[in-house]
Amino acid sequence: MTTHPAAARTPQQDRSRATRARLLAAAVDCLAELGWHGSTVAVVAERAGVSRGAAQHHFPTREDLFTAAVEHVTAERLAAVRAHADTLPPAGPARTEAVVGMIVRLCTGPLFRAALQLWVAAATDEPLRERIIRLEEHVGREAHRAAVEFLGADESRPGVRETVQATLDLARGLGLADLLTDDSLRRSGVIRQWASLLESTLRPVGP
Repeated sequence: MTTHPAAARTPQQDRSRATRARLLAAAVDCLAELGWHGSTVAVVAERAGVSRGAAQHHFPTREDLFTAAVEHVTAERLAAVRAHADTLPPAGPARTEAVVGMIVRLCTGPLFRAALQLWVAAATDEPLRERIIRLEEHVGREAHRAAVEFLGADESRPGVRETVQATLDLARGLGLADLLTDDSLRRSGVIRQWASLLESTLRPVGP
């Protein structure tokens, strides 16, 4: 019996994809918990349960590993958010507040902490900074596109695009405030107030 070459390669390809996924998840966890200086390739490989050689096979440099990790996990989280978009309330104040809350939650977890470590490291590392700027431009575009979609925002209206972008900037600021202390109580009030202002921009009441 002859085995088709493509079929024979499938288990190996599956193992390779699984190894890559474990490395990416471990890299984000390490960045969030240990920071840039504590997150070496060896540390990530150990947490992922693979050899350092296997890690370097997938990601030749440390910068390759961590930028890929943040991009991958960001894409996964945005995909998960999109998958649950149909559970949002109908267009109106409740939906706007739910979307603002959802955006803020994306900036108050381990992924945001990991990304922040990359930003700090990139401030004094020129090659890394160039990569992070490109990554952030891509992530920013995708996040803005998702926000517009979920909010049902008409960006041809004056001020709408800027206010949607301000929502993303606000979420980052709230994420920073949450790094050192539990800021959830104050944050919930800010979310409600900002959602009200955003709703008035998206769907202004006529005279």
